[in-house]
Amino acid sequence: MTLDANSETPPLLDRAHLDAQTFGDADLAREVLELFAAQCRRLLPALLRAEGPAGDRADLAHTLKGAALGVGAMRVATASGAVEDGLRAGRAIDLPALQDAVAATLDVLATFGREA
Repeated sequence: MTLDANSETPPLLDRAHLDAQTFGDADLAREVLELFAAQCRRLLPALLRAEGPAGDRADLAHTLKGAALGVGAMRVATASGAVEDGLRAGRAIDLPALQDAVAATLDVLATFGREA
């Protein structure tokens, strides 16, 4: 899952997608977003360890991509998909883009449901 050069940057959080996944239930949305945030905090450090086998790191990126797609964290999904593809193909990977996407998404999630 990668974007071509002409694509727009995906949203940090696609709220319409999240609403569809959680049937518009705000409490359920907060719960799944908390689980996603915990998963980011658990998977990202292991994914960033360069000494880990590329296949294992690609599997972590795949897991993160799936979790991100499930909640509508589209920028994390795109960045982790690109990392997964790169690791599986033996190409250079853009870990800073993934780190930035995760950090920005976690910032948004920290205030989720508290917007005016």
